[in-house]
Amino acid sequence: MPLPLWKVFQKRGLFSREDLEEFFKPSLKNLTPPEKILGIDKAVFRTIKAYKNHEKIVVYGDYDLDGTPGVALLVSALKDMGFSQIQSYQPSRLQEGYGLHKKAVRAFRQEGVQLIITVDVGITDVEAVKEANHLGVDVIITDHHQPKEQLPEAYAIVNPNQRGCASGLCHLSGTGVAFYFVMALKQQMKKEGLLEREINLKQYLDLFTLATISDLVPLVKENRVLLKHGLLELQRTTRPGLKALLESLELVDQKLLAEHVGYKIAPRLNALSRLEEGVLPLDLLTVTSEPAARELVHKVHDIHKRRKALQKEAFKEALELWEASQQETFCWVWSKNFHQGVISLVATQLAQHLGIPTFVGALLSNGQIVGSARKPDSVKMNLLEVLEQAPLLKFGGHPQAAGFELSQDQVTLFDEHLRAQSFSYENCEKCWNYDAEMSLEEVTPEFLKWLDACEPFGVGFEKPVFYFPAVEVLGLKELSGEHLRLSLGEGFGRVRKTAVWFSPKAQKREELQVGDIVDVLGVPQWNIFQGTKSLQILVYDLCLSEEKKRF
Repeated sequence: MPLPLWKVFQKRGLFSREDLEEFFKPSLKNLTPPEKILGIDKAVFRTIKAYKNHEKIVVYGDYDLDGTPGVALLVSALKDMGFSQIQSYQPSRLQEGYGLHKKAVRAFRQEGVQLIITVDVGITDVEAVKEANHLGVDVIITDHHQPKEQLPEAYAIVNPNQRGCASGLCHLSGTGVAFYFVMALKQQMKKEGLLEREINLKQYLDLFTLATISDLVPLVKENRVLLKHGLLELQRTTRPGLKALLESLELVDQKLLAEHVGYKIAPRLNALSRLEEGVLPLDLLTVTSEPAARELVHKVHDIHKRRKALQKEAFKEALELWEASQQETFCWVWSKNFHQGVISLVATQLAQHLGIPTFVGALLSNGQIVGSARKPDSVKMNLLEVLEQAPLLKFGGHPQAAGFELSQDQVTLFDEHLRAQSFSYENCEKCWNYDAEMSLEEVTPEFLKWLDACEPFGVGFEKPVFYFPAVEVLGLKELSGEHLRLSLGEGFGRVRKTAVWFSPKAQKREELQVGDIVDVLGVPQWNIFQGTKSLQILVYDLCLSEEKKRF
């Protein structure tokens, strides 16, 4: 193993041969047994009862790209296991909003539904579950969101984050919890001789992969094991919709990486639920005809382009509103012009751009504001704790990413509440976080072979960042889009490597000159252009070296 990578593993707590073997060859046999999750046995018992009695079941999932793959996964698995009366439901993001809704529960009862199984939703929906109980409809909640003090009185709750659950599976996505529920259900049905044929659960890992990467849950323990196998399943998926999307993105004939899912596949599917313009993500995940799948994919790309345009307009206006607000330690902006479907993206973009907690709201026609909150890593705070004390109609989510609703007449009170907060910041100015020091000479095909073997990368196991000290700028060329291509050297030009720097800050781009001795933060990668592979360094940041300024 190359020395820089060995230093990375040491820094991340992987020292022994056993640690490394498990890392590079994760085994599905080492997964935590599903029965460790509190409430899962009761959930399995009730579901098998529904199977035996031929009850009508609704799989009710969130509309995002964690809930949607989970709905597709659970519906597919139940049908594969012989359940005959299965239907799915997702609330409209724009018309109904997040959560399990009483109106939907009443409609299910009228249709003869006897059991609701949620995916990625339900843990805070006390009133809706109470309504279901009143109507004689049982509810099984599978969710991963943080519970509040009062839990819904559901028939069973399967949530690794609930109090009393010692499974150690808190890192699972909503779809991950649903997958574990399917694992437990399959085991028990097989034990009772209820399965008509053998079910290979690996066939659902393409959906698990899509959700796990999209929902930005930590790629640790079970998530990493399942994702390693899941990327292979997604690469060879037989689902016509996903297959057609991969083909349109030219991802079929290359190794599929987590970044392909996160930056190419997920944004396009997310756009469908954000805009709700006739095509939803579940349509693409469940379509059975290849011609219909290709037609859907064309619409997916069109809607994605529109989402990007709406986000660009909203970000521009949001930045202008913040600059006029005299808010220094946070950003709270809202507008009737913001499309509700892109506010979370704008909040994320603003938090990264400004480096402060960001709250973005879209004013609806009913006078309510639907908002999204995000925070940068440099701010030490829990968004849920901040929102809990605020004058809001509802809120929920995660400590680093949350949603909320308030009425228009609460805007000033909410602003005052945020101004009263004491946000704690880490001073990251001129502070580089990297995994290991590296020389240009160590950037080799062998090194990249090892680095590729470390995939998948993501939250909790990010791609390593390397520090290249005191290298010389031998050449630079401006590319379209205000990007730079650099020629870097060391040993008086004996070793040369190409580097690319996307969207450097204007001042740094203008000041950089040939002959400068610079420190570089980046990662080696393959550049594939017109079928030719070459080594290059992707630059994250660069500054004049403190050792030598310039020859």
